Amino acid sequence: MRKLKTNELKRLDIEAYKKSEKNPIVLVLDNIRSLNNIGSIFRTADAFRIEQILLCGITACPPHRDIQKTALGATESVDWKYHKNTIDAIQLLRKNQYQIIALEQTDESIMLNHFNPLSDKKYALILGNEIHGVSDDAIEFSDNCVEIPQFGTKHSFNVTVSTGMVIWDMLLKMNLLH
Repeated sequence: MRKLKTNELKRLDIEAYKKSEKNPIVLVLDNIRSLNNIGSIFRTADAFRIEQILLCGITACPPHRDIQKTALGATESVDWKYHKNTIDAIQLLRKNQYQIIALEQTDESIMLNHFNPLSDKKYALILGNEIHGVSDDAIEFSDNCVEIPQFGTKHSFNVTVSTGMVIWDMLLKMNLLH
């Protein structure tokens, strides 16, 4: 066994990536404050060929040195837009037939292992602030809330870790892993 060299990975260049078919998931960053988290989410979105990222509220936008540090160029490949208000972004997604899913612990949240996304639907996944989570307004405008089961003493995962877990799980269940 040996580690593959970069040229053996057969990665798309940015032009081919932009033309490639994307997975039907939009990430909505609801007031994410950490520039490193924003960059990591861009990198995860690139890896899973996510359709788009919507940066909302206080979420910083590229170009920024600290975003680039963790994005490693993914801000150039992943389509993104800024919305001053998360609710405006959600309403636009709803008009375009997206199912709105907040990643949050609520009294009605569905555990990730019981969440069954359909392959013929488009999804918008709302990711919340590192301290306060998804805003109450965004939860109110969501179709469902999904929660990742946890078994330790902490009550949350880092937002970038959560993003990767949920996207992988959704694409697996939607039979979209190629």
